[in-house]
Amino acid sequence: MGFWDLFGVSNKNSGVVLDIGTEFVKALIFKVEDKTARIIGCGRAREKLTDIQGGVVTDIEGVVENCRKALVKAEKMAKIAPTRVVMGIAGELVKGMTTTVHYDRAHPRKKIEFSELKTIVEKVQGRAYAKAREILSTETGHKEIDIKLVNAAIVDVQIDGYRVVNPIGFQGKDVCVSVFNAFAPIVHLGALQTVADELGLELAAITPEPYAVAKAVGLEESSDFSAIFMDVGGGTTDIAVVCNGSLEGTKMFAIGGRTFTKRLADTMSISFKTAEEMKISYAKGLLDEKTTKMVRDALNNDCQVWLSGVQLTLEEFEKVDFLPSRILLCGGASQLPDLKKILDEDDWQVGLPFTKKPKIEFIQLDQISNVEDVTGVLENPIDITPMALANVALDYSGKVTIMDNILNKMTISLRS
Repeated sequence: MGFWDLFGVSNKNSGVVLDIGTEFVKALIFKVEDKTARIIGCGRAREKLTDIQGGVVTDIEGVVENCRKALVKAEKMAKIAPTRVVMGIAGELVKGMTTTVHYDRAHPRKKIEFSELKTIVEKVQGRAYAKAREILSTETGHKEIDIKLVNAAIVDVQIDGYRVVNPIGFQGKDVCVSVFNAFAPIVHLGALQTVADELGLELAAITPEPYAVAKAVGLEESSDFSAIFMDVGGGTTDIAVVCNGSLEGTKMFAIGGRTFTKRLADTMSISFKTAEEMKISYAKGLLDEKTTKMVRDALNNDCQVWLSGVQLTLEEFEKVDFLPSRILLCGGASQLPDLKKILDEDDWQVGLPFTKKPKIEFIQLDQISNVEDVTGVLENPIDITPMALANVALDYSGKVTIMDNILNKMTISLRS
């Protein structure tokens, strides 16, 4: 069953995106026309400090209320209320990785059949699941942590080094299949399911946010595309690495805009709300010279800690021979000028596998593939992620490929 079959007759070709961030809930309502997701309604509601911590829901009731406020605004603008929702997921315990298996065929002149391909994909998924459990068990200290598959996507298939879309019928000795998988603890996923249930929405898909951004901006562009995506949100920084059109993995660490706001509040002995307003004014260059210097000095140490988080996270991409020399920034906190400056000016990349100092750029809204803002009100960096989630929903509206069909069958047990 396809994504749009799930939507039902009355809401065919329309849907809801919910991006539940640390600072804001973003709701988008879209219609699909000519293979494009057209945004016809949008709404935003601010989270309370206790609702979300590090990208993880900590107060379901509070998050539900904020989502409801954002949805009401979006529905008023769109004049429709679809009942199916695509949600983004983030947080340090969401593990995204690309697993590659090389299958040495005993009879290279024999054409590849469905059953053989199924065996290869099964090996990929089994290895990915075991690796994800190992990583999360190490990080949390729980040996038997219960995880579920959030998202799976074929990112590359090669036969004897030749890239193909559908391996069925080909001959060859070495079949190489790469699958991107994202796993998360069941408690994290269960919270999102409960939020959807409380809102009276049917959860059609959950997608890791860094994967959505990388796919919408980079993977849609070309098979040669390479870049590092950094989404600096309110509670986390989400990183995705794309090399030659293949998503290598996604990782997160718990430093975002809220960290910098708290530092200002503590240093200047002001309320969190006042500190947030000051931080935004600073990012927009609206403060006087004296206050600007005070803010810059207050944020300096935390910016260095954030940079260390970037370094440590990129070090974890051990299987990448050379990191892309292009970094694309998005997210509300990415607008802090200090972050781009420190990436531009410091020699932080020394010791990492860069061939040259990376170029730093900001993702623009018009770079999101196959998504059009009909409302004309989406103009903020925090709108990048929900628009990217709308792009992901388009995958479910088209014809399912044989590789995706195999993948769906192989991963159903991991999702259950």
